[in-house]
Amino acid sequence: MHDADLRGFASDNYSGVHPEILAALAAANGGHQVSYGGDVYTERLQEVCRRHFGPEARAYPVLTGTGANVLALQAACDRWAAVICAESAHLHVDEGGAPEKVAGLKLLTVPALDGKLTIDAIRREARDFDDEHRAQPQVISLAQGTELGTVYTPDEIRAIAEFGHARNMLVHLDGARLANAAAHLGLPLRALTTDAGVDVLSLGGTKNGMLLGEAVVILNPAAGRGVHRLRKSSMQLASKMRFISAQLLALFEGDLWLRNATHANTMATLLHERIRGLPGLDVLYPVQMNAVFVSLPEPASAVLHQQFHFYDWAGSGTQARWMTSFDTTPGDIRNLSAAVAKALKQ
Repeated sequence: MHDADLRGFASDNYSGVHPEILAALAAANGGHQVSYGGDVYTERLQEVCRRHFGPEARAYPVLTGTGANVLALQAACDRWAAVICAESAHLHVDEGGAPEKVAGLKLLTVPALDGKLTIDAIRREARDFDDEHRAQPQVISLAQGTELGTVYTPDEIRAIAEFGHARNMLVHLDGARLANAAAHLGLPLRALTTDAGVDVLSLGGTKNGMLLGEAVVILNPAAGRGVHRLRKSSMQLASKMRFISAQLLALFEGDLWLRNATHANTMATLLHERIRGLPGLDVLYPVQMNAVFVSLPEPASAVLHQQFHFYDWAGSGTQARWMTSFDTTPGDIRNLSAAVAKALKQ
């Protein structure tokens, strides 16, 4: 029903499922297993998560990335709480108000240069903790990598965590593309999470080759209050959970998470190399993972939209985001970059 050779650059969600993950789903499909997480795949997933994130880590598979973020924040927050995040955070911009509607939380947004929070920015809202008239800031939420394709170093995360912990605040990491950040930095997942002071993690899978599914990983037990009950009331408790856990195992038990992320990053770097310096085009942010943000003339953008799927950015026809995936090929990059050069000349 579609052209299997078609490639888009709008999102890594446009890609299919990695063959190794499809094979894992088929292998998990035989016979019966206990539902709602009582299966052998979900049990084994706990061992894998402890290996990546430390002995206290506990994984709760969920259906979607938005569900992971909402569940993680619900578990970490009181009913009167607020969450500090970047103005550009997916949590704020692209989740349909779910943190407010479902979790009942107040989001306190602050400016973030290149998508990254700083302590000075956080300090604007991390105040008035005893004021009963104000939602109490209880969590700092970071995205790794950010919505603008940039990456926090472990030291940057650790400094923010120490700032928050000193004020009895917890740290949540939206890790929809954590694998891409780790691949860029050449570091294990733990170095960007547990060892850097993160308390609760939304661990991404769908953008890195899975069919569907993510996981909330509780790194600090204090950040996981009632999470097993909240998962049900937030409509994120999958009955046939083995099929989410089997995918997460295929991705994280070996090095598939790293192979997929490294390849996607490499394709973005190749695209950057082929288009930078083209007259009329500017690269807007450092290319540190599998995203390239550019500004270009609106007529050129319109021409490219006729050939490729991609998103305009910031509500502007002159800014674009081009994403690469685990299945993007060098040929795909050559086709896009050649089309960009031609559109700019026209």
